[in-house]
Amino acid sequence: MGERIFKRKIYSQMLKWKRESNGASALMIEGARRVGKSTIVKTFAKNEYESHLIIDFNMATQSIKDLFNNLMDMDYLFLYLQTTYHVTLKPRKSVIIFDEVQKCPPARQAIKYLVEDGRFDYIETGSLISIRKNTEDITIPSEEERIQMYPMDYEEFRWALGDEATIPLLRQFWEQKHPLGPAHREMLRNLRLYMLVGGMPQAVCTYLDTNNFSKVDQVKRRILELYEDDFLKIDPSGRASGMFLSIPSQLSRNATRYIPHSVVGKVNDEKLTELLIALEGSKTVNMAYHTNDPNVGMGLTKNLEHFKMFVADTGLFVTLVFWDKEFTENIIYEKLLADKLPANMGYIYENLVAQMLTATGNELYYHTWPRDEKHYLEIDFLLSRGTKICPIEVKSSGYKSHKSFDEFCQKYSSRIQWRYLVYTKDLAKEGETIMLPAYMVPFL
Repeated sequence: MGERIFKRKIYSQMLKWKRESNGASALMIEGARRVGKSTIVKTFAKNEYESHLIIDFNMATQSIKDLFNNLMDMDYLFLYLQTTYHVTLKPRKSVIIFDEVQKCPPARQAIKYLVEDGRFDYIETGSLISIRKNTEDITIPSEEERIQMYPMDYEEFRWALGDEATIPLLRQFWEQKHPLGPAHREMLRNLRLYMLVGGMPQAVCTYLDTNNFSKVDQVKRRILELYEDDFLKIDPSGRASGMFLSIPSQLSRNATRYIPHSVVGKVNDEKLTELLIALEGSKTVNMAYHTNDPNVGMGLTKNLEHFKMFVADTGLFVTLVFWDKEFTENIIYEKLLADKLPANMGYIYENLVAQMLTATGNELYYHTWPRDEKHYLEIDFLLSRGTKICPIEVKSSGYKSHKSFDEFCQKYSSRIQWRYLVYTKDLAKEGETIMLPAYMVPFL
């Protein structure tokens, strides 16, 4: 079977860049490994240009890489590239792609002068972990526009399954605040399928080809091993890798924050900051920071020492949960899909909500405050909307008890626009609280 090309939302952003930039800037597609950057760029180039030239710096010869050390003769550079790659480039009608550009820092730096030359468009892709590590000694071009590519969101996942109707229909139910009734159970099961498979294109493709969760799990494990290898390149001590692998156990503790020292031992503040920058910059994680004052402008009271970490793809998160097993059997996936696994799934739903909020452009914040000398109350997520905030509580079970949520809403009532309780039941309203199923989170 040939390579599947999935419909992705980032395509429209790329079209906007091409139309508005008209050669005045290059486009950098940022994102974690295996989210589909190379595929979407190649598809875009094929569809939107008369010709395109792709330099994959993972495979490029040293002579190709050396071309970017001397840009005095642009005519020679373009002639050499066209001859080597057997492509005819047409001024203002062709694009040159720098794939895995982190493998050739001089090419990244050359973007400034290539854009100034103006003959062609330029699109770059690369793994952020490696990009940051390999650009310490070069000047990052200001002629770059950057857009973030995430794992496939829930709507893109439904598109991949051939379903373009569900999400627009769910949005109508949401806008009218109307419960789904008998259709809710199927919608929740569809969402759990997304939670298990995830949004990494290779995993989705394997699911469509085999309908076998164990094979999907093997693909996800290979992706996680790639991430491990990347972390070890920037931190041979293994601490960055250990912090990533510990995300499920940290969330399952139901603590008010991630405790780095319980994973990496004693490290100084400078080293810990370096590890966190590497993790956040990799885009393999979504960071939620504590806001000391839950109000509009939460970034002003962002506490960099108090944070939670979520895996950027919930499908990968589920595999990490069972990382101690050689592989995750179909039976575990089937029980998770049927919502019959005897385990607390609350932190899996919390990871899903973090992923969905991030994919729709939200920064993640949460808030805690002391109930007494030994216990804290917590709001899972806070959104800023206009001049108000919206607290979000995530419940996978026991949704009738939400002491933290109620106390927060009472304490900060003047600051709150809407209050949301995300759970596994149908859309409903209880007093001032909108209770919504997790599959409606993208509409917030």
